[in-house]
Amino acid sequence: MTAAPSLAAIRGFRGWRALRHRNYRLFFAGQLISLIGTWMQSVAQGWLVLQLTGNPFYLGLVAVAQFGPVLILGLFGGIIADVLPRRTTLIVTQTIAMLLAFVLFALTATQTVQVGHIIVLALLLGCVNAVDMPTRQSFAVEMVGREDIGNAVALNSAVFNGARVVGPAIAGLTIGATDISVAFLVNGLSFIAVIVGYLRMDDQRLATRPRVARPDGVGAVVENLREGLAYVASTPLVLLPIVVIGLVSTFGMNFGVVIPALARDVLRVGATGYGFLMAATGVGSLLVALTIAFGRHSRPALIGLGGAALGVAEIVTATTGSFAIALVAMFVVGVGGIGMAATANTTIQLTVPDHLRGRVMSVYTTVFAGSTPIGGLMAGAVAASFGVPISIALGGLGSLVVGLLGFAWYRRIRPQFEAAAAARSAAARRGEVAPGAGSGPVSGSAAELGAGLPDQPAGAGR
Repeated sequence: MTAAPSLAAIRGFRGWRALRHRNYRLFFAGQLISLIGTWMQSVAQGWLVLQLTGNPFYLGLVAVAQFGPVLILGLFGGIIADVLPRRTTLIVTQTIAMLLAFVLFALTATQTVQVGHIIVLALLLGCVNAVDMPTRQSFAVEMVGREDIGNAVALNSAVFNGARVVGPAIAGLTIGATDISVAFLVNGLSFIAVIVGYLRMDDQRLATRPRVARPDGVGAVVENLREGLAYVASTPLVLLPIVVIGLVSTFGMNFGVVIPALARDVLRVGATGYGFLMAATGVGSLLVALTIAFGRHSRPALIGLGGAALGVAEIVTATTGSFAIALVAMFVVGVGGIGMAATANTTIQLTVPDHLRGRVMSVYTTVFAGSTPIGGLMAGAVAASFGVPISIALGGLGSLVVGLLGFAWYRRIRPQFEAAAAARSAAARRGEVAPGAGSGPVSGSAAELGAGLPDQPAGAGR
């Protein structure tokens, strides 16, 4: 019989080592509550748009409104993330997002909401996200230090996708049993948890970072952008995940645009079934995020293979009329999507030097979230013209091709991934910093993750 683990062994378990940092525990707890509201609003908003218009094309328009600003302004958000105090910036962005959720609740509860209102509110939220997303991505390393960033990012993915399991299921049941406005109210209230978490953080425990001079003119802003973009273009370990994420997001990660119509018109399972389809995606995402968080070895091949798996699963979803099979396929969509995204995020986080972190992460979030308006509009237009199954199948096919090409690209540059991991491990053993790794020692386990791993899919506004 195997002996029960000791308390010391449980406390030392590497799967939650980022939680030893008080600031990160506050962040984690706030996210755990807040993201349930995020997913409730995401599901309810899609269903509300379909109720108001009956046309899936408008789902694409809302996606354009919400994520278009990230595509246009995201790089400038990266400059803000590098120049201004990140914790203060996040408090401001989350407060504005909370107010927008309450406005949507009031419009819906009074039955005065129109699709134009939803588009305007989505546009304003997109402007907030253009600053919030690169800032939040860059803030992780300040809370836990470089030695625990891989674990923190994986835990972020786990809590995000745990909420993806709970939030859509609750939203579907709420819409069916009460009023759709309740989902927006819960989302607004859930922001309180994450704002309180930021307010209670201890600035003295945040890892120091190089201060970037505030740009004093248009030329300085352009130079800041150029420096971040030049680093991405010249660094294969960063360029590969960004390119794969951008293309797969465009083709295949816009299923939220068409799944409401799939549930209503093809599978005929209503709002409750729609909620459970999205929850199935969350279950798959949660399991793979936990696997990454608790694992000892990185799997950089997941950047390409995850995209390919997502593509195959979407093709199955498009070609089945069975709700049960669709649930299984959406589970695999979650596994592939988060396996790819989590791996890409950690690879970038552990490769980029600290003084460029905000700008490089803004490229990542701009490509990740900014591809949504393009892909969302395409998916909505194809669904309106040729049917929902065709739209999902084409997105899956595109993701499959990109994933396989990304895997082939990884195989070509695999020695660079392995050399980077070896350099970090050697530097960690000597208590030094690997070349190009920024500041702060890296533990062996984090170095292994740095060979190619991981955060949350964009668009949550958290």
